[in-house]
Amino acid sequence: MDHHMDLCSDTVTRPTDAMRAAMARAAVGDDVFGDDPTVNTLQDRVAELLGFPAALFVSSGTQSNLCALLTHCGRGEEYIVGARSHIFGHEGGGASVLGGIQPHPLPHREDVD
Repeated sequence: MDHHMDLCSDTVTRPTDAMRAAMARAAVGDDVFGDDPTVNTLQDRVAELLGFPAALFVSSGTQSNLCALLTHCGRGEEYIVGARSHIFGHEGGGASVLGGIQPHPLPHREDVD
């Protein structure tokens, strides 16, 4: 079995036995109450690496894209997006449904996917 990391989608990379074992051994807590030490350590480390005061762990790229759109846009606004982009074609319209934000798709250049 080929075990490589492919970040093109949230579900492409399958965890190896070692990854599953590490998850089973991880210290856990309730992230809603801010007491999950693994998530807190990850967020603190990423914030430090990127030079931000804080970071937020989300479980998928779709969720992170939605967080970004909701941070930058208000209800009734629109966002400019590539007509062939993943966020426009494969994320189920979450920005419109959950945020009231309308996509404004633009064509991609012919030499760009």
